[in-house]
Amino acid sequence: MANSDHLNQNKTILQCLTHHSIASPSISSVTFFPTDPSFTSTLQSYIRNLRFTSTTTPKPLFIVVPSHVSHIQASIICCKTHGLEMRIRSGGHDYDGLSYVSKAPFMILDLFNLRSVIVDNGTAWVESGATLGELFYAISQKSKTHGFPAGVCPTVGVGGHFSGGGYGNMMRKFGLSVDNVIDAKLVDVNGNVFDRESMGEDLFWAIKGGGGASFGIIISWKIKLVSVPEIVTVFKIEKTLEQGVTDIVHKWQYIADKIDPNLFIRVVLLPVNKKHLQSIKAKFIGLFLGNGQELSSLMNEGFPELGLSFDQCIEMSWIESILFWSNYPKGTSLDVLLDRQPQQEKYLKKKSDYVQEPISKENLEGIWNKMIELKRPALTLNPYGGKMSEISEFETPFPHRAGNIYKIQYSVTWKDDGVEATGRSLDQIRKLYDYMTPYVSKSPRSSYLNYRDVDIGINENGNASYSEGVIWGRKYFKGNFERLVQVKSKVDPGNFFRYEQSIPCLGSWKSITAE
Repeated sequence: MANSDHLNQNKTILQCLTHHSIASPSISSVTFFPTDPSFTSTLQSYIRNLRFTSTTTPKPLFIVVPSHVSHIQASIICCKTHGLEMRIRSGGHDYDGLSYVSKAPFMILDLFNLRSVIVDNGTAWVESGATLGELFYAISQKSKTHGFPAGVCPTVGVGGHFSGGGYGNMMRKFGLSVDNVIDAKLVDVNGNVFDRESMGEDLFWAIKGGGGASFGIIISWKIKLVSVPEIVTVFKIEKTLEQGVTDIVHKWQYIADKIDPNLFIRVVLLPVNKKHLQSIKAKFIGLFLGNGQELSSLMNEGFPELGLSFDQCIEMSWIESILFWSNYPKGTSLDVLLDRQPQQEKYLKKKSDYVQEPISKENLEGIWNKMIELKRPALTLNPYGGKMSEISEFETPFPHRAGNIYKIQYSVTWKDDGVEATGRSLDQIRKLYDYMTPYVSKSPRSSYLNYRDVDIGINENGNASYSEGVIWGRKYFKGNFERLVQVKSKVDPGNFFRYEQSIPCLGSWKSITAE
């Protein structure tokens, strides 16, 4: 009987989708129910965190992989008709799986078929289902002197990356991805298709860093490309505790956000736990928008403690630097940028923080000891300053601008399935995060939206209330949260586009105060 009910429900939903879709190919050819042989592979092909591949993870009632805007419009109508939540997935890199998991009955709108990139005269239209690798590749085929400031992981989907802000190793020169977005096309809760002019500046502002999935389905983005030199320079240097890591990282804090904005130096800190050695290893990874001679002179003057020699400066094109930062060996074909699958999948958890005052050497040593004690979590430090400090924190919903020296990404990965391994790893990263409390931003303790972290608060079952949302909302958006709530209340007053960290409506806030 249960199986019969499911089949009848599937039939009813498919009839609804077909009735409201006018596109060819038919929406039935891009709709997958659990009874379909391709359902599991379609679901799992864009799950980037193995924590959410378990048999106990809630599964969607169906998946639609739209190839036409009418497929999106029909999905909205039928979700509303049948009381279903919609999860919107572009690349599947949501760290806590919110783009493809829900406790409520739900479907997934998976945008991977919408991935065209059209580069034209210093701009590009890119669809949300494209990956950053596909975007970078398309730019490189048209120009050797243009690039785009976005992330260094080629398999990340454009839709989520842009709508959460989108940072990368050129942000000190050019700002975030959204600082270079000039138009977008969006389907709203009523199925209307808007561009920047017709959606209005408030909604256009909200989707540039406020998380697009709270406001509608963003089909595509128009971006302004940036000028890059034909030759850029990269480097990677490793240092251990015994080689003076504490002094070098301490100095890095004083120069990383103030040095030439053409230079971005990331620091990755890893605990070393061998039988006869417990230590800390630091990787300093750099991108300089200039040649090796210029970089060598700049580093000798501003950061001699790192000991970067001219021989360690590797010159290449900007597009080749994308491969370098993705750990591909020099000479690898650019075609790897078109591979939509990561080199490997992991069980993982991430968190984030912002540092506004340099941490003392003594306290850095305390952090090293804590990392060694916990054995697993790593820290990645990404410098700010430059263009990031010139843009107002109210210009986009992303507020983390002037006053931040660097951002921290906490990361723990593991290979073992099961409750025990997961619990142990989550406990480790949370303990390190707690330990860092005295050294990071306060009131609020800020976080980066695209380093999704449900630990900082959620809306229960996605039914957003202002009182719940403000807890995590101000950590992601600071003073921009209230404006996001106002925009949300105007464009989606019924709160159709909702999930565990979606922007709440003012109606939700009013109902709470009335109670």
